[in-house]
Amino acid sequence: MKLFIKPGACSLSPHIVSREAGLNVEVIKADTKSPGFLAINPKGYIPVLQLDNGQHLTEGVAIVQYLADQKPEAGLAPKNGTLERYRLQEWLNYIATEMHKGFSPLFRKPEPAVRQQLVEGLEKKFAFLAQHLEKNAFMMGERFTVADAYLFTVLTWTKSLAIDLAPFTALKAWFDKVAARPSVVEAQKAERS
Repeated sequence: MKLFIKPGACSLSPHIVSREAGLNVEVIKADTKSPGFLAINPKGYIPVLQLDNGQHLTEGVAIVQYLADQKPEAGLAPKNGTLERYRLQEWLNYIATEMHKGFSPLFRKPEPAVRQQLVEGLEKKFAFLAQHLEKNAFMMGERFTVADAYLFTVLTWTKSLAIDLAPFTALKAWFDKVAARPSVVEAQKAERS
């Protein structure tokens, strides 16, 4: 399998998951504007997972679940068809629609008043997540899952956007714990090189 990524982007999530699962995945830094990449993914963005049969999967939420299902013994996603799997999908959709898309306008450098409003909206979501993590070691309870990889990836953007997670104690502690996982350290190091 080949995983097309862009350092600093949401493709870090499946990169972490592939390492966490111990899967043999070739990681390729993509030029998303190149004709070659656009032939692979006409949407023009990452991540893209090229399967061994040549097919491509796009959309990070689909990719991380696919990767987790390739190595179920790693416990990165509950079994398909279970209520727990739907809970995982519930979290993945929340992260995608509320967190990921909540950060997107900030990268366009809005005027200060608009930026403040956007950050305040995110901070309400941070408070919700912190409350959840006060009672849970990880997003799904006691085990690291693909939801943790995705949320961690999105929250890495707080650094470049100068948003402080410190007031959200449980969320910040969870972030630091995930940041120290070997798969996360390795993926981030590989993306910087």
